[in-house]
Amino acid sequence: MGVGTWAWGDRLFWGYGRGYGERELFGAYRASLEAGLRLFDTAEFYGFGLSERLLGRFMAEGGERPYLVTKFFPYPWRLSRKDLQRALRGSLLRLGVEAVDLYLLHWPWPPVPLRVWAEALAEAYERGLARGVGVCNVSLAQLEEVRGVLEAHRVPLLALQVEYNLLQRAWEPHLPQLRREGIALMAYSPLAMGWLTGKLSPENPPRDYRGRKYRPFLGRLKGLLPRLLRLAEAKGVSPSAIALRYLVEKGALPIPGAKNEAQARANAEALRIALTPEELALLEEGA
Repeated sequence: MGVGTWAWGDRLFWGYGRGYGERELFGAYRASLEAGLRLFDTAEFYGFGLSERLLGRFMAEGGERPYLVTKFFPYPWRLSRKDLQRALRGSLLRLGVEAVDLYLLHWPWPPVPLRVWAEALAEAYERGLARGVGVCNVSLAQLEEVRGVLEAHRVPLLALQVEYNLLQRAWEPHLPQLRREGIALMAYSPLAMGWLTGKLSPENPPRDYRGRKYRPFLGRLKGLLPRLLRLAEAKGVSPSAIALRYLVEKGALPIPGAKNEAQARANAEALRIALTPEELALLEEGA
């Protein structure tokens, strides 16, 4: 399991600076490391670079080098492979490292063909700026296209990052094949933007993007949340830990966000429990 840092420095969506700030985030960073979480996922787009700068500062202060994942955002004015190389060098500067462990294409958006960005990822790997490469938010066909380009360069495709949680399970049937091919499925929004923490209610949904995005799932949440809460109480952990452990048991690598020490420790509880086949089935029936 890892740690997602979308909220680190993001003022527009998560409200960085209102209710939490750098001190709270450093607490989340330190608590995550203490709990055994060694992978941190960031992106140049998160906080428009602030997430990377914060993570770089925390690493410098803490003296520990975790596994680093960051991403390239294909803005429409970025039109060539050189743009990816420049963006990666900017990320390295903000993080304060010579190479990242994993570099991902954030979205497969036009106007640049996907194969061009795949070639650029291969070049980043060959230059030693990224020790591994992968993609986010692609279809199966797009995944195969990228893999074909990388294989021509003898560069392995290490990871696919997609939204995956108990409410969004479209990629779940593909997990066994991905594992056989050596591709890690990284699950972002594994707690459905807070809906699977037990802190939000279908009867009184938030009046923001989370409420709008998950409105189609409110009926299913009414059946799922009581099961999630019962399992959490029985095992003495947070509902977040149960939702995250479900993904781990399925073979995914969840990257939940944490804005403070308490959230980081609640997420990390997923590492000390297991779910039986019957418990997995109970959650699936609820969802």
